[in-house]
Amino acid sequence: MSNDRIPRNRENDYTREAAAQRRDFVSQRTGASLEHVGQYSFDPAGLPGNIENFSGIVQMPLGFAGPLRVNGEHAQGDFYVPMATTEGTLVASYSRGMRLTRDAGGITTTVVDDAMQRSPVFAFEDARGARDFGKWITDNFAGIKAAAETTTRSGKLRNIEQYHASRMLYLRFNLTTGDAAGQNMCGKATFAACQWIQANYDRPIARFFLSGNMDTDKKHSQLNTLHSRGKRVVAEITLGRDLLQQQMRTTPEAMYAARMTSQLGGLMAGAVHNGVHPANGIASVFIATGQDEANVAESHASLVHAEITQEGDYYYSVTLPSLIVATYGGGTGLATQRECLEVIACYGAGKARKLAEIIAATVLCGEVSLGAAVVSEEWVSSHDELGRNRP
Repeated sequence: MSNDRIPRNRENDYTREAAAQRRDFVSQRTGASLEHVGQYSFDPAGLPGNIENFSGIVQMPLGFAGPLRVNGEHAQGDFYVPMATTEGTLVASYSRGMRLTRDAGGITTTVVDDAMQRSPVFAFEDARGARDFGKWITDNFAGIKAAAETTTRSGKLRNIEQYHASRMLYLRFNLTTGDAAGQNMCGKATFAACQWIQANYDRPIARFFLSGNMDTDKKHSQLNTLHSRGKRVVAEITLGRDLLQQQMRTTPEAMYAARMTSQLGGLMAGAVHNGVHPANGIASVFIATGQDEANVAESHASLVHAEITQEGDYYYSVTLPSLIVATYGGGTGLATQRECLEVIACYGAGKARKLAEIIAATVLCGEVSLGAAVVSEEWVSSHDELGRNRP
């Protein structure tokens, strides 16, 4: 056996002793000190299913922004939002936006869609074979649904989209997944459904793959922007003219002009969405609450809309079409992440849509705050004051 292989304990690999052995191994071979990585408070026995070769903890600074006032269907009231980040000014900026929106009466949030996808692809001798197969899929949806749902208690197959190309048919299975993010649940259910399809379809199938990449898992895509992946959430608010002038030192006209200019610049640059920096808020809350951080790739895409109302106030909305969150499973049960979820009363069953509404409202606050800072020419000075930690 090579002495360069990372140590593992086949009987019980999730212990403090096994982690220390791996840290010693890496330190000896790299010369790096892992003193701080080796300091943590929770029991490694709870980590199977979350990580392999567990060796320690990478700690992130945690701050709370707020209170954030949400007038949602699932999230209602004031929340102190946990944000894990190493970027100075971030928590302060989101807190500033939260103060503004709270004084305006709070942010209205609405979940308008909720489904997770897996997209198998079937290939046939020719395009007509793929077309006929598509008709069969439509006629046999009940059997496919029953097969998919044998693998899960909470997942439900809602519908199957069809996309034809060449002699292939790409299917996009849409499942509701309860309070789990649901990628693995969706993959397992779709695989069972595809096994049922192959056993019951009476014509030759040339080729089958469980994923044809039209679910665009952990990648941005226009299809997910249009059809959603995870939760599709809208956050909206009307900000009074006087409030904008008093707290943000700007006007609805200036904010709107900047928004139109920003959208044109983003169009010229080929940006995939018209938000300002939604990834900042989403990533920091994701890390704090145990979400799959790679899902920021889909979740950050935002559709921002603004208007000056007839009364001269500023209407502002953020739509997150593919926000993937969980309050159960994955990293949500880890000790520190669970504590952060409990701060906003979002741990456990029945809380995923509530978390989605809180995150969407948080994103809106960050968009308004940064947008106003740019317009009032306070962006650079705020970073100089709060964002520098070295000479």
